Amino acid sequence: MVASMSDARETHETGDAHEGAGPASAPPPSGSRPSEPPAGAKSEADGDERSNGQVTLRLFGRTDVGQIREHNEDNFIVADLTKNSRGLMEGDRIQHVGPHGTLLGVCDGMGGAAAGEVASQLAVDIIYQKMVSGDPPLNHDELATRLVQAIEAAGMRIFSEAKLDRTRRGMGTTATIAALLDDHLFFGQVGDSRAYILREDRLVQVTRDQSLVNQLIEAGQLTEEEAETFEHNNIILQALGTADSVQVDLTYVALRKGDTLLLCSDGLSGMVRNEEIREVMRTVEEPLEICKVLTDRANQAGGHDNITVVVARFEGAGLAEPTSDDVSTLRYQKYQLSEPPASSIPPPSERADLRARRDSEMGKPSSRPPRSLRSPDIESRVVGEDDDQEYYDEDHDAHEQRNDESILIPTEGAPTWLVVMMLASAVACVLIAGYYLLH
Repeated sequence: MVASMSDARETHETGDAHEGAGPASAPPPSGSRPSEPPAGAKSEADGDERSNGQVTLRLFGRTDVGQIREHNEDNFIVADLTKNSRGLMEGDRIQHVGPHGTLLGVCDGMGGAAAGEVASQLAVDIIYQKMVSGDPPLNHDELATRLVQAIEAAGMRIFSEAKLDRTRRGMGTTATIAALLDDHLFFGQVGDSRAYILREDRLVQVTRDQSLVNQLIEAGQLTEEEAETFEHNNIILQALGTADSVQVDLTYVALRKGDTLLLCSDGLSGMVRNEEIREVMRTVEEPLEICKVLTDRANQAGGHDNITVVVARFEGAGLAEPTSDDVSTLRYQKYQLSEPPASSIPPPSERADLRARRDSEMGKPSSRPPRSLRSPDIESRVVGEDDDQEYYDEDHDAHEQRNDESILIPTEGAPTWLVVMMLASAVACVLIAGYYLLH
């Protein structure tokens, strides 16, 4: 990440706290379904019984502009992918995990003016669209692959939009996205927003900050106490939209009954100590109330940044009771896919086919409108396409075609008398000009 990101956390929306919507509303072995339970899990027969049980979650989300910023650039998402339902109406606050799974996420935009809000909104919209489409995932690997590809597609789209609009250059967003299928909760991480799991009385951060300060802590060059006052603690190493590709950190947690998830932007984690967060999550029962209390605590501590919180409690027969080993071994844990996910961006030849097919369906020839006339509407284009690369490819191909077309000059078929007249006229002009020059 470039140093300019240290200044990137300007915000973009005024207003009070928004509840229920964003400002706009040891690693497992490779394989298709790494279902081996951690140490202390029940027997295989018990696992089969749980797999037929239901996983239920009670959840809520809240975002607040904070005390210093004038605008809110954070966004979050809560979605039941099986019902194709997104939001936090009364009926959405208790979900039963279906075959498509459940999606939760927090995005912290950056870039100043309207750019940060646009980036975080694009991220949650595109990730949701990619995750909700298609058939239900066949196994854990497929869900995890979709999650990585959805985040990559969002990053490419934001990067393309920033290149198209000079006023949005440098915009980007963090993304901490959780996808749940039965008892496997996957996390796709880019940036420094966070995910925590509270299991009984133990709170564990299950994502890793992609930030300069965390890199220095892990290298032993900075202590946790020094990090709190470190001058450059707002510099992150990567974000969606600041480059044409990102490295998504894919991790997972095998859930246990009674686990509580917290997703948050650094407006909370940077203002409230982990011990205080743990105490609130341990003593407050309802996710709605947890969100409210944590947001208030961050504001009371100064509210230096936008504050976004998503909380979910997991219950149901599909989850095992936690053992002492489950509690003590809970940690940040990478998930190893059996195969690296294929790029979600189609190659140039396929993009050309997609454009031609899309334009023919609209009843018009396959040609791109000028950039200034193109709508930023998410639904109007293939998600994840590299728009600027398309412009480059098309302009480059047209230039080559013009160079390959020879220019034909008519040199045959002219009447003889016309050629003689032209030569005579040229000689006469030379003689007249010479006469006047000599005299």
